[in-house]
Amino acid sequence: MGAAPSDELEHIWSLVRSQMALVVEEPTFRLWLEPLRPVEISEERVVVEAPRHSYRWIQDRFGRVIAAAVELVIGDGVGVQIVAEDRQRGNAAGSPAEMCDGQQAPELPTASEPLGNPKLTFDQFVIGDCNRLAHAAALTVAEMPAQAYNPLFIYGPPGVGKTHLLNAIANLLLLHNPGLTVRATNGEAFTNEFLAALADGRADVFKKRFRHIDVLLMDDVQFLERKTKTEEEFFHTFNALHDGGRQVVLTSDRPPADLSALEDRLRERFQAGLVADIAPPGFATRMAILRKRAHNDGIEVSDESALTAIAERVQSNVRALEGALIRTVAFSSLTGRPLTPALAREVLDGLYPRTGPAARRARSVEDIQAATAKHFGITTDELVSSARATRIAWPRQVAMYLSRELTDESLPSIGRHFGGRDHTTVLHACRRASSRISDDHNSREAVEKLCRDLGCETP
Repeated sequence: MGAAPSDELEHIWSLVRSQMALVVEEPTFRLWLEPLRPVEISEERVVVEAPRHSYRWIQDRFGRVIAAAVELVIGDGVGVQIVAEDRQRGNAAGSPAEMCDGQQAPELPTASEPLGNPKLTFDQFVIGDCNRLAHAAALTVAEMPAQAYNPLFIYGPPGVGKTHLLNAIANLLLLHNPGLTVRATNGEAFTNEFLAALADGRADVFKKRFRHIDVLLMDDVQFLERKTKTEEEFFHTFNALHDGGRQVVLTSDRPPADLSALEDRLRERFQAGLVADIAPPGFATRMAILRKRAHNDGIEVSDESALTAIAERVQSNVRALEGALIRTVAFSSLTGRPLTPALAREVLDGLYPRTGPAARRARSVEDIQAATAKHFGITTDELVSSARATRIAWPRQVAMYLSRELTDESLPSIGRHFGGRDHTTVLHACRRASSRISDDHNSREAVEKLCRDLGCETP
C-alpha cells in the first residue's frame, strides 16, 4: 500500500497509541506520547510529529517503545521517523511544560497554541449522571471565564475525564478568545519548574510566567501536598490570579476536604468556588463512550453485543474502557476474526480477570442497601433516613462501607444514595465500620454474611 488516507491514518495511529499506553506509566504517556501526531503511514515507514523543542529527546527516550507499538500493529520492517511539528500545517502538539528525569520539557502552550490533544473537546465528551455537573460547570467557565465559577475544582479517580475537561476548556477558550493567555500545567510540573527556578535564581521569571495570565488550568493539584515551598508559591499565585479576576480551574483525585496534607488556607480557597465530582461511568455511559469512540475511529461494529461485553467487564474508568475497545479491535484485525462478544471476552480475560478485586466490585449501592436492610431487619427508608438510633446507625455505616468497597461510586455519589449526605459523613461512616469490623468478631461475621448474600468476596 502507499501512504494511508487521513481516516485510515488516524485509525491505525489510535491502535499504535493504545499499544504504547499499555507499556508506559499513565502520566508519562499523557505528557510525551499522547500528543504525538501521525503524518504518514505506509508499508515502509511511519512519520510522526512531535513538539519542535522536544522531538529529539522523545526519539532518544521513547523511540523503541514507539517502534515496538508500530511493529505490533502494522508488522515487521516498518521504520519510524520522528520529526519536528510543522507549524505551517497547524499540527502543533503542545503539552504542559514539565520536567522529566532532569530534562527541561517544552514550553507551555500560549494563546496561539492548542493544548495537548485538540480532539479533547466538549463535543467529544460523553455526558452521563456521573459527570453532568462537572461538564456543565466546565462549559460555563469556558464560555464566561472568571464570571461564574472561580475557582472551579473538579475531582474524581484517574481516567474519568478530568484532563479531557481541562483540554476542552482550553480549546474552547482559545477558539473564541484567541487573545487570552491560557496556561496549563499539573501539580508535579509546577513543583519541578518552581524548584528549578529557585535553583537557577529565576524565581521572578517563574512568578511572571504564572501570575500574568488570564486562565490557569492545573491538573493533579494533590501533588502539592507536603511540599511546603511549592504550596507557599502556589498560594500566592492563586491569590494573584483570583484577586485579579482571572480564572483558575483545578483537578484532583480527591475533594478539597480530603487533601489533609495541604495547608488549611489553600483548602479553604479551593472550596470557595464550585467543587464538582466525576465518578466512574455507569453502564449506559460506558456504552455511549464505546459507541462514540467506535464512530470516531471508523470502527465497524456489526454486533453491538461486543461493546456490551466490554462495558460489562471494564468499569473502572474511561481510559481503560477505550483501551479495552482498541485492544479488542486490534486483536480482531490482526487475527482476521470478527468482532464478537466471545472475542471481546477472550481478549479481556487477560486484562480484567473475573477474580480478585475486580470481581468484588460487582454490585450497585441499591443492591447493598436492600441486602443490609434485610440482614438487620430494618427498611431501606430507615437506612437512608436521618434517624440516629443505634439499630439504624450501625447498619447504615455498614452499607456505606460496603458501597465504598464493592462499587466504583465516589463518596459524594454514595452520600446522595443515603439521603443526600455529605461525602465527609460517608468517609466517617466507612472509617467507623472498618474499625468495628477489625475489632469485633460478630461485626465481621455480619459483613461476611452480607457479602455472601451479594455474591461478592469480603473486602
